[in-house]
Amino acid sequence: MRAPACFTPGFLCIISTLALATAPIFGADRADRLFNGKDLAGWRAPTGTWTVAKGVSLDPADPEKFVIAPGEGILVNSAASHTVDLITESEFGDVEAHVEFCITRHSNSGVYLMGRYEIQVYDSYGVAKDQYPGIECGGIYPRWINEKDVEGHSPRVNASKPPGQWQTFDITFRAPRFDASGKKIANAKVVKVVHNGKVIHENIELNGPTRGPMAEDEKPTGPIRLQGDHGPVAYRNLRVRELELK
Repeated sequence: MRAPACFTPGFLCIISTLALATAPIFGADRADRLFNGKDLAGWRAPTGTWTVAKGVSLDPADPEKFVIAPGEGILVNSAASHTVDLITESEFGDVEAHVEFCITRHSNSGVYLMGRYEIQVYDSYGVAKDQYPGIECGGIYPRWINEKDVEGHSPRVNASKPPGQWQTFDITFRAPRFDASGKKIANAKVVKVVHNGKVIHENIELNGPTRGPMAEDEKPTGPIRLQGDHGPVAYRNLRVRELELK
């Protein structure tokens, strides 16, 4: 059973999903930090209006917008609108990822593993059932086949917090496998997703990229991509640990 992730200022710890309870803590010294807290080093150009700030809060006059506090520590795409997606320069295969995010009311973003497989970020607070499977926060977004959404996966439980509050994803992901000729021999798999301490997915195979991938083909490695074109969103404490899963 997975132990919960925990975060305190200046320190991140995650117990490996695949390890025994006695395994060492997955801390900052054992993970790649995707955001240094100070600038956009490590992210591909163009970066649009993404900027570094100290904090965000909902605008009292319009909760669909942020009030941004200047400083360092978080990434935010825009106070009121949207911009390009952020894409890491580094590429990864099997990973364990920790993501913290904050959205405004009715906003929408997503964390794309390998730039192709989306874990949805969405304002799902208090929503019993949304429009279609996978649109909910923490959902595995559907694929787009024959002009239809297919193979979306809703979270087991709605673990969403209200907009304006920071939330967490802890994701374990296995990349697709290929033989020596480049033929795919095993699908990508979402091994586990924990949203705000609650398990919402386990062992979900992905037959192909979800809707809106950076590319329709599949590869052994790919970047982390943060969607920035669907509304205000902020991210912090972005870390990945590379794994070798069976």
